[in-house]
Amino acid sequence: MVFSKKDHLVGLDIGSSSIKVAELQISRNKKILKKFGMKSLAPGAIVEGRIMDMEAVAKTIRDLLRSQKIRKKDVAISTGGHSVVIKTINTAKMPEKDIQESIVAEAEQYIPYDIGDVNIDYQILGESQFSPDQMNVLLVAVKKDLVAEYMDLTASAGLNAKIIDVDTFALQNIYETVPGQDPKDVTLLLDIGASKTSLNILKGGTSVMMRDNDSGTHQIIEQICSRFETDLPEAEKILQGLVENVPDPEAVALILDDIANIWCSEICEVVNTFQSNTNDTRVTKVVLSGGGAYIPGFAHTLGSELSAEVGTISPFDGLHLDEKKFSAAFTSRVGPQAPIALGLALRRVDDK
Repeated sequence: MVFSKKDHLVGLDIGSSSIKVAELQISRNKKILKKFGMKSLAPGAIVEGRIMDMEAVAKTIRDLLRSQKIRKKDVAISTGGHSVVIKTINTAKMPEKDIQESIVAEAEQYIPYDIGDVNIDYQILGESQFSPDQMNVLLVAVKKDLVAEYMDLTASAGLNAKIIDVDTFALQNIYETVPGQDPKDVTLLLDIGASKTSLNILKGGTSVMMRDNDSGTHQIIEQICSRFETDLPEAEKILQGLVENVPDPEAVALILDDIANIWCSEICEVVNTFQSNTNDTRVTKVVLSGGGAYIPGFAHTLGSELSAEVGTISPFDGLHLDEKKFSAAFTSRVGPQAPIALGLALRRVDDK
């Protein structure tokens, strides 16, 4: 099948520290990268997934799309964090016409918000391993006020949000296009952004556990601000290595090491809990993405703690691209920050 232009969506990843955009051309046998770009946000414009400065973020989006010469207005966006609840539940098998009402009733016990304050969606994953009379269902609930906030943002940027996905799903979508995967691996997809970390454990290509927490590179920025008595923009430059003659580089290295150890402890706690509950299932591979993937020594420490292979995602590897336009140096440099935008660009209108 060749997707028509009306099915086509631009992937727009609205992060706390930067905006990423991607456009793909998808035919029967190829996924061709047409456009990809990113632009930093002013510190504080988005905090923990909530939009603090609507006009500033909308302007950044408009400027980014203009710089990439993207004229398409229909976009797929995503969100995550505490305003999103993802849970795999077991429920009795039933006729399809009865499922939605049953799922909504079941959802109340898993969602820490008033059921009237959230939008609920679900996907049937298959028969439960515990009983042939039960089925596994992936439940997703997103706060309505968050959805409204992002709809207002995209409208302010002159765009039409056709799909609001979840960051974790978008990352998994693009990971599934990367060649060379072993279906026997139990893989942890780990995305460490500015203000949250998402964990998604895959077994046989199917998600068996998802978690979000509040850890992120903002912790490093805050520590640098405190240590050097500087502001957020300057602290970000220090983290990115853009400041010459940092007064105390050893102090910066110590901050990075301390935060990386905190991340490792939190991640290992989640993974160890998962492994203890599943007995014979052990995570054998970890794939990093997000700004946290750039932190020196983090991958090595995490691999040692989990006794697992740790690497960084290469989200462009499953795509066809013009190497004159997207050099190997470019895709390697931006790879960890690109997956969610690319995963969103795979979506099409009326996708489930």
